[in-house]
Amino acid sequence: MIGCANGAMYEEHQLPKLDSMVEGDVLLGLASNGVHSNGFSLVRKIIARSQLQYTDPAPWDGSTSIGLSLLTPTRIYVRPLLQVTNKHLVKGLSHITGGGLTENVPRMLPKHLAARIDVSAWQLPPVFKWLKQTGNVAASEMGRTFNTGIGMVAAVSKENARQVTSELEAAGEKVYTIGKLVPRTTEGCVLLNLASWD
Repeated sequence: MIGCANGAMYEEHQLPKLDSMVEGDVLLGLASNGVHSNGFSLVRKIIARSQLQYTDPAPWDGSTSIGLSLLTPTRIYVRPLLQVTNKHLVKGLSHITGGGLTENVPRMLPKHLAARIDVSAWQLPPVFKWLKQTGNVAASEMGRTFNTGIGMVAAVSKENARQVTSELEAAGEKVYTIGKLVPRTTEGCVLLNLASWD
């Protein structure tokens, strides 16, 4: 909920707006800037198996060390998002933390809708490519463990998608159209084109 004047909390500001979500609503993904402190049990295993030290140059970014790269502070999306949520342009938000897209996105959805996400809509960042290849991690496991380059997902109407994208980009965010809402059959989040991560 977003605070309003005089400390009052108005229902129209509360997210997610489950009753207004419909099939065809657009999912916008905001780019992450690294692993965002999630999936580190798996990260540590991969680093250990590789016999690398955290002080070694990062194989995915030679300008820094493994440790410094992995500890890049999590990107905070609050200010840019307030610009669009205060205008009632967003129906739901999902912060992609531990559990990745697969587990986090369904939490903002009503039970009868699912997210269909095309992972080829953005490039898997180098750190995740390295973790996947070096750790021999299945694409589906990547999608349920890491943010894979998307730190926040917004559900918006088709009519508002362009405006929300434009305003978030003007505020400095990299925004991708990553999918849409569909009727739910079994899974709450279906990831398409996982082979694009191979």
